[in-house]
Amino acid sequence: MKRVMFVCKKNSCRSQMAEGFAKILGEGKIQVTSAGLEASKVHPTAVQVMSEIGIDISSQTSKALSDFQPEDYDVVISLCGCGVNLPEAWVLREVFEDWKIDDPDGQPIETFQRVRDEIKERVAKLVQSLTTGVSQ
Repeated sequence: MKRVMFVCKKNSCRSQMAEGFAKILGEGKIQVTSAGLEASKVHPTAVQVMSEIGIDISSQTSKALSDFQPEDYDVVISLCGCGVNLPEAWVLREVFEDWKIDDPDGQPIETFQRVRDEIKERVAKLVQSLTTGVSQ
């Protein structure tokens, strides 16, 4: 079973939504965690837009990447283009991708919804590729 780390700057919006989708879409297929270059808190609007589609991320917490070890993960996904700021050991995992998804923080709810839908599509493809061996 592949172990996936979703990383963002503050682990408040994008990486939290990705973790929520991956837990549902990859249930029993992958293990998933999310973290930030710094910890903050899960954004209330991220919780809201995920609940709109029946996914509850309200119990997830914001975690700092420094609390984890790179060798514990097979796949590292940066959602914010922060890959250049990651310690090299994180970038050199079996799979590393930098998705560069827009930061919805401070934006209208429509931006959160668009970002949520983009993350869902990408996480679905990721789970499929990790569980079937088909590349994205």
